Order: sequence, then C-alpha cells, then structure tokens
Amino acid sequence: MLFTADHDEIRRSLQKFIANEINPHVDDWERADIFPAHELFKKMGSLGFLGLNKPVEFGGSGLDYSYALMMAEELGAITCGGVPMAIGVQTDMATPALARFGSDEVRREFLAPSVSGDFVACIGVSEPGAGSDVASIKTQARSDGDDYVIDGGKMWITNGTQADWICLLANTGDGPVHRNKSLICVPMKSKGVTIARKLDKMGMRSSDTAQIFFDNVRVPKRNRIGDEGKGFTYQMIQFQEERLWGAAACLKSHEYIIDQTIEYTRNRKAFGQSILDNQVVHFKLAEMQTEVELLRALIYRAAEQLVAGEDVTKLATMAKLKAGRLGRELTDACLQYWGGIGFTNETPVSRAYRDSRLTSIGGGADEVMLMVLCKMMGTLPGSKGSS
Repeated sequence: MLFTADHDEIRRSLQKFIANEINPHVDDWERADIFPAHELFKKMGSLGFLGLNKPVEFGGSGLDYSYALMMAEELGAITCGGVPMAIGVQTDMATPALARFGSDEVRREFLAPSVSGDFVACIGVSEPGAGSDVASIKTQARSDGDDYVIDGGKMWITNGTQADWICLLANTGDGPVHRNKSLICVPMKSKGVTIARKLDKMGMRSSDTAQIFFDNVRVPKRNRIGDEGKGFTYQMIQFQEERLWGAAACLKSHEYIIDQTIEYTRNRKAFGQSILDNQVVHFKLAEMQTEVELLRALIYRAAEQLVAGEDVTKLATMAKLKAGRLGRELTDACLQYWGGIGFTNETPVSRAYRDSRLTSIGGGADEVMLMVLCKMMGTLPGSKGSS
C-alpha cells in the first residue's frame, strides 16, 4: 500500500483531532458507559472524516478505499476500543451498501446527513437467535401497498441508543433464505421502534450497545437500499469493508500496548533486574511486533485489491480472523508482564484485554471466518476437492 502526500495530510489532521478531541475524554466516557456520538460525529463530519470514500454529490470526498483504510488504522490510536468502533459503524458498516446501491433519494435522506455528522447510524443484522448465522434472521418486513410493515428485534446494535436511523436487514419475502432479504433504512424515531435496553458489556464500555424491538413499524418502500431480495448479497459485500476495518483498527492499538508494556517492564524490577531484561519477555514482545507488521501487510494487500475492484472476501476474512486471534494473544501476554497491576482497571493493558476480545466475535465469529475460508479452499465436507 503506497500512501501519498494527500493521505499523510489527512492522517495528520486526524491525529490532531484524536489528540485534542477524543483521547482527553476517553476515561470519562468509559466511566459513563457512553460517549456523545452526535457531538463528536458533527465535529468529525465538519472536517470531512465521515465521508472520505463516499460520493461527492452526497457530501463525501469521493476518494478511493485506501483513504478509508488509512483512517481505520489511525483510529487505533484512540485509547479505547468503543469510540473507534462506533465511528467505524458510521463509516464502514452501516453506510457502504447505502452509498453503493441506494437510490439518490434514499442517499439524500440518510447518507448525506450521516456523512455530515448530523445523523448517527447503526447497523441492524444480528438478532438474539441469529448472530453470525445471518441467513437465519427472523425480522420480517411485509409488503403493504407502498410501505413495509416491520416486526422483529435486533441485538448487539452499536450506537443503538443514540442512532437516528438503522440500516436494517429484514425478510421481505418467503423464498430461499439468501434471496428473500432486503436492507431498509429505518428512522429510529418511527412509531413502534423501541430501545429495549442498553447492554452492560465486559469491554467497549464507552460504546452504547442496544437491543431493539420493532412492532408494526411502517416505513416507505423507497427507503429500501437497492433491489428487493438482494439484501443478503449487499450485506455480504458490506461485511468485507467491516471486516477490513476491524482488522485495520487493531494495528495501532496493538502497537500502543506493546510500547506501554515495554515502558512498564523496563521500569519494573524483580529479582534484581527489570522485567524487560528477561529473555522470555523481550523475545515475546519482538514476536508480537512482528505479528502486527505481518497483519498490516495482509490488510494492505487486501485494500489494494479492493481499490482495484477485485473480490477481497478471502483476504478480508483472513485479516479479520488473524486480527481477532492476535488481539487475544497479544493482550494476554502483555497483561501477564504487568503482573497484578495489569488485572486492575487503571491500566491501559486491562482495557485493551477487554476491548480486543470482541474482534473474534463481532462481524462474524472466528469459526465463521474459518468456515468461509474452508469453503473457498474446497475443504468443507461435501465441497469440491474434499474427501
């Protein structure tokens, strides 16, 4: 991935914004279990950060995906996982399908204010009984004249308590499960939308996560993204950007924890020497830094292919899988070297330990990533090339 002077200029602006507008408030937002999404997103939208690769006619900058990738990586410098994840939902999870497949009318109504930061967006795919198994969702949007009438519920919805609209995946027909779904933009203020509760999570504390119910919610069919019945396909395409975002956002956060661990173990003494002087410690940290750099190379290769218009399902899946596994290994190893203080909530390593665990679950669990890869390799039972 070759970044240009234009990339670097945006990167410096984003670094300054994070240092001045986000990181000084992270600890307070973590304690409050929420951050002010509308206030922060409006500031980001005014600076153009929420629409780097979105169409110019709807307020974006019209740049290619490499700029979105650069931003995802830079958001890893935020000293928690919840705030960057919420930003990523706005830019790379709830809006890619809308930007690519939505009508001009629906993009004016939902994409443009999301790019400007006037709207907070969320993505509604997972349900209490259907997380990674997207095909099994039960939420229904039945046809009634020019409207859809929606009934069902969604779970694990990031930004859910503050969102202005939800990019909702619902069944709009009775056909095969991969061809009976549609993506629909649903205003959260619609009659019949209920935020049942804000979830109390182990990590990602500053990001609000909701359970949402839909009871006889009526929205116009013009709010549908693209063609009816293509929602599953659109969501699978949208997942590739989500998974690349999730992997890229890990890079700088992992490097930060390595750097913090080096500093702590250099100054912490035990048995007459610093913890860092032990070969098992400094060798492990070197291995972890190498793993981060290997993950970065994989992500950059996938991003290059995406910019070139190629299918990145395989590489994005690998990157997501590796990011989740590495996050678990790296934060566990580093926390161990912090000793007892690492088990307290006053250290950056304990926050990283809690926050990074979600990467192996959200956006498709590790096991689903492995199934996707095995299917592509022809190694699943009954697939081509398997015994």
